[in-house]
Amino acid sequence: MVKKEMIAMLLAGGQGSRLGVLTADICKPAITFGGKYRIIDFPLSNCINSGVDTVGVLTQYRHLRLNSHIGIGIPWDLDRNHGGVTLLPPYEKTGSSDWYTGTANAVFQNLEYIEKYNPEYVLILGGDHIYKMDYGVMLQVHKNSHAAATIACMHVPWEEASRFGVVIADSEGRIKEFEEKPANPSSNLASMGIYIFDWKVLKEALLALKDQPGCDFGKHVIPYLHEKTGSCFVYDFNGYWKDVGTIESYWKANMELLDIVPDFNLYEEFWKIYTNSESIRPQYFGSEASVDKSIIGEGTEIYGTVENSVIGTGVVIEAGALVRNSIVMQDSVIGSGSVLDRAIIAESVRVGRNCLIGTGDYAENIYNKKVYASDIATVGDNSIIPDGVKVGRNTAISGQTQLSDYPDGILPSGHVIIKAGDM
Repeated sequence: MVKKEMIAMLLAGGQGSRLGVLTADICKPAITFGGKYRIIDFPLSNCINSGVDTVGVLTQYRHLRLNSHIGIGIPWDLDRNHGGVTLLPPYEKTGSSDWYTGTANAVFQNLEYIEKYNPEYVLILGGDHIYKMDYGVMLQVHKNSHAAATIACMHVPWEEASRFGVVIADSEGRIKEFEEKPANPSSNLASMGIYIFDWKVLKEALLALKDQPGCDFGKHVIPYLHEKTGSCFVYDFNGYWKDVGTIESYWKANMELLDIVPDFNLYEEFWKIYTNSESIRPQYFGSEASVDKSIIGEGTEIYGTVENSVIGTGVVIEAGALVRNSIVMQDSVIGSGSVLDRAIIAESVRVGRNCLIGTGDYAENIYNKKVYASDIATVGDNSIIPDGVKVGRNTAISGQTQLSDYPDGILPSGHVIIKAGDM
């Protein structure tokens, strides 16, 4: 086997529970973004653009659609005889059958895969962020500082710092203190969950911590190496990076793509974002169609009106329908005469005729006010909404609903319909 200088381990097993019904049937890295992409496309594209051609993708929660999307890695030029992309779900071992219990535990359970390539360095990535990064530049910083571990970090607003691992570093970038999601952070320099380790150092740490319950990079590995080696450094990243882990942040990140000069450009020639594009049909616009300031995916048919929205591939917007300030994912159908305003419609949804989705005033959600905490109406994969119903704001629908599920034809703001077996 050809020795690799650096391989990547891409953590893509998370549920993304803060996305509610959007991840009821699909893992977060497989959610669509920007009309034609899936979130996993961004770290995979970063890898091949950075010259990293060996990527292990660690999957766990509802990974069927993710597996199908990645396949053998052809869209990212990762279909290689030596290296390429490899899907790594948990598997039964002699004497035990263990789920991944933490980010570091997932890597520990795949030591054999890493050792097959005997790398000098291992790059650890999350599969659930939107960003572009040249990992080769980060590797050079790691080499120059002779670090045991290098953590990609960026400054975040102080009010958000408690959501992250935060670090205090000296003028040379050496980490002095590290706190994982502190209640009262002493720094707003936040870890992005992107790490480069010397492989020998990481292996020793993983073996030493193998019995640690829920072994995690931020909670266990980084503090362990910080104390043992004193050689953990910061890579200060100044580019675009978004955690789209909530309904509101996911919606906002999509809407930002519609700006005249977006902060995040999906179409740069020198740093392309690659994806598995199954649909090859062109878009079709009917004679009465109207589209303004929107992204429209391949194979989509527009007969109604679309304003300030992101529409995925294979979607049908029927005549007389109005989709405004919304996200409609692939293969969904919006019935004639229906109006959507600040809604997220997941894949393969059928919205009936003359529906109002996202109407009325905001109300606190009675089901889960931590997950559903915006004025966005959210509809999960494969759901059916019958003709003529009204759906309020900060609502959630999952499953094949019927008119009888809507008292007086209404789902009030702050309410949900979750059909049995859909969550």
